[in-house]
Amino acid sequence: MLQDLISYSRYESPIGQILSFYNDNILCHLDFTDCQDRWGKLLNRRFPNLLLEEISGLSDLDMRLDDYFSKSPTAFDDLVMDTGGTDFQKQVWAALCKVPFGAKETYSSMASIIGKPKAVRAMAAANALNPISIVIPCHRIVGKDGSLTGYGGGLERKKTLLLHEQL
Repeated sequence: MLQDLISYSRYESPIGQILSFYNDNILCHLDFTDCQDRWGKLLNRRFPNLLLEEISGLSDLDMRLDDYFSKSPTAFDDLVMDTGGTDFQKQVWAALCKVPFGAKETYSSMASIIGKPKAVRAMAAANALNPISIVIPCHRIVGKDGSLTGYGGGLERKKTLLLHEQL
């Protein structure tokens, strides 16, 4: 049986250790170390013969994360990623990338932005399955009343990220 070799590295962020996963040296997943249930499930679903290999050394992504945590709104511009996912999920994730640094949108406004105003729940489900946290800024999506809802890394991190991005 052929293994799906996925390399990963660790990054110490102000909101917890982050793991970045690479398939053929292309970022395919990013999550918090303490969210192993989430990232394990998502990676195993995408790569059923998963074999993980830790790598070390400063990467381009590490430098971009440094820039992001230094409040650079362009830290992730032109970053090559492989998200996998369905066409609908890719559409949602592409739309998320267009929500500006420091801005917020609601789930319903995002459903309208992608041209499917009645697909709020489907949009929210795709948002929840975002494989590249922070870079694809799912944390910028809030409830209709502005409340913080649904973030795989925890609502406290979502709040911290939103506060961090205020310019």
